[in-house]
Amino acid sequence: MSTVMLPDVRLSFANALFEAKVVQGQGDAKFSGSFIFPPNHPCVAAIKAAMKKVAEEKWGAKASEVFVALKAGDKLALRDGDTKPQYEGYKGNLFLNASNKIKPLVIDGNKSPLSAASGKPYAGCYVNASIEVWAQDNAFGKRINATLKGVQFLRDGARLAGGGVASADDFEAIPDADAADGSGPVAGASTGGNPDPFA
Repeated sequence: MSTVMLPDVRLSFANALFEAKVVQGQGDAKFSGSFIFPPNHPCVAAIKAAMKKVAEEKWGAKASEVFVALKAGDKLALRDGDTKPQYEGYKGNLFLNASNKIKPLVIDGNKSPLSAASGKPYAGCYVNASIEVWAQDNAFGKRINATLKGVQFLRDGARLAGGGVASADDFEAIPDADAADGSGPVAGASTGGNPDPFA
């Protein structure tokens, strides 16, 4: 395993930081996050170095061969955002998904703990994230994965689709709301060529 810090990266799918969720109905419920960054981000070199290290530790002389196959099968921790054009913020960037069965550390800039009620981190903000890269080789196949160790809120960013909740200021006051008996209908109800395979 190899620990890597991802500084100043954009967070996506933040709703699983505080509550473990099952992804696409498969596997155990896990805490997770997705981290987006440009191809020239400093963390890219660190992630690639970590993937190379764990590959060599796991597969030895066959590491290069296995790595090429994993890359072709999109089974590496570091992935191309252009493969997720349906999601806002991914196109033209790289991303890394990290998860953990154990709840990760989630803190503010002053290192104080954050909760879901705090409203941050949220999808679209920028964070520092600590991950652990590791090589999988078991009955479920070969992969290079990332375990999410912790997330620190860094700064605000434009919210991504599906992120955040409404503010009370978004609504108009309802006349005589205090006298309402609540018996009316529920409003809104609805049913390439590079000789180094690790580069």
